[in-house]
Amino acid sequence: MLRILLAEDDAETRQFVERGLREHGHNVLAAERGEDALHLGLTEALDVIVLDRMLPGLDGLSVLKRLRAADVGTPVLMLTALGRIEDRVSGLQAGADDYLVKPFAFSELAARVQALARRRAPASVATVLQAGGIEMDLLRREVRRAGRPIALQPREFRLLEELLRNAGEVVTRSMLLERVWDFHFDPQTKIVETHMSRLRAKLNDGFTEDAVETVRGAGYRVRT
Repeated sequence: MLRILLAEDDAETRQFVERGLREHGHNVLAAERGEDALHLGLTEALDVIVLDRMLPGLDGLSVLKRLRAADVGTPVLMLTALGRIEDRVSGLQAGADDYLVKPFAFSELAARVQALARRRAPASVATVLQAGGIEMDLLRREVRRAGRPIALQPREFRLLEELLRNAGEVVTRSMLLERVWDFHFDPQTKIVETHMSRLRAKLNDGFTEDAVETVRGAGYRVRT
């Protein structure tokens, strides 16, 4: 269970997201004004902050800057209706950890929240990732499935690494575009699908079960 601050002034959006997060078992604190979000962000123990950029009173960008100035390191997922690259860049430069443009699918928001929570303050740096019979040695750059070595191209390796780091959780197409290709926009190509197909072919060669599951309308996840 995560303790999440949801700062969103649109009542319909706020209630929809809050209900969804609670159904996922999370504890949600809600705020509709920037001043309230800042107060909660400074005084509450939180795992993730979901922060709308266009809040009444103190806007979301100002809230974020004040939180970071106060050394609050809670991961922040910023929501915005502003889809321009420069708007996203300014949010990231102000200290946001991730960005999601409205309208969005709740499944993607939930996946990004989970990813931010996992990314925060790891106890140790993992050099070997394991899930579903797949083992990845990050230092040796080696991959094995059930002990069988699998040769991957660099981009395929990064794609699998991202899936293994989020084993059991859905990783969306846009998350892969950002983290594997560093695209903060949709290039309108089949680049993810093409590389995923090649990766799966290599992982599944000689096996009857697909190592990677396609979650219709959401993304991909490694079977655990």
